[in-house]
Amino acid sequence: MVLITYFLMNDNHASDAWAFAGILQRQAYALGLNRDPSIIAPHARPEEMQQRRKVWQAVFIQDAFLSVIIKLPPTATHTDVRISDLTDEEDAPLEHGATDTSFIRSMWELASVVQGTICTPRSLDRPICQVSADRTRLVAYFHKIYMSLPLPFRTFNENAICELAGRSRRLARQTLFLTSNYYHCLMLIYADEHKSVACDVKMTMETAHKAISSYFLFHTIFDGEAGVWFHFQHRAFLEALTFAPPFFFQLVIAELVKNQPPGTNMDAMYLGAKTDILKMVGILQLCSGHDIVARTRVGVLSDYL
Repeated sequence: MVLITYFLMNDNHASDAWAFAGILQRQAYALGLNRDPSIIAPHARPEEMQQRRKVWQAVFIQDAFLSVIIKLPPTATHTDVRISDLTDEEDAPLEHGATDTSFIRSMWELASVVQGTICTPRSLDRPICQVSADRTRLVAYFHKIYMSLPLPFRTFNENAICELAGRSRRLARQTLFLTSNYYHCLMLIYADEHKSVACDVKMTMETAHKAISSYFLFHTIFDGEAGVWFHFQHRAFLEALTFAPPFFFQLVIAELVKNQPPGTNMDAMYLGAKTDILKMVGILQLCSGHDIVARTRVGVLSDYL
């Protein structure tokens, strides 16, 4: 059911994916997958407990990041399964302590924070941060999580990723997935704006650029499968929309009124944003001949160029 939900998401059937994910969540609750297996199944073999935790994390992570994309309430909210109990004793290290299980734990920990701090307020049209100090603390918390990840998962630049892909395409793929989700969430935090908190233009643009760059790298390295990951592409499209001039100029004017600190080059930010939109349009055009969604998105983004 987890795989079917991913298929529906990647096949651009978000509403069907959301409905099916709801059934999946009910089934997971009914099976007790959200409960600590050492409590509800104390006599189960250790490997059975591990399997229960792995299935639950798949449900949990999928629910959290689907909620981020479509701004609907998360449903995997009642659990006492501990991330630390998912061990990687049987995993072969990929590089510098990174394993498949450490990747799962990293995504799980990020999803746990995202669920309460981003998914829930956005689903209710509430501010992510009530005051500027809240944003500072939340960004620091996200950064702390990121810096606690195994080194390969937080090594993000084009040369390093390409070299990593030469050694382990699996690890490179995991790093790009994690990077995309991390910076997309930071982008949402910095872009959050209401009467008590202003949008941080510079950091919104920087984090959006890093997030969309992870998709560009993914497309370069894994060209054959890039089109399959609609969820990844959809995040990149949303990041490209962040660069749209109407939004950009509105925020730039607001920042100039507030006397943006010296060192912020708005012209460079605009050129970088336009370059990212052009790259995104170029990628979407590759499949726009047979994909109506890609064709529509090319039209939307082209209007901003």
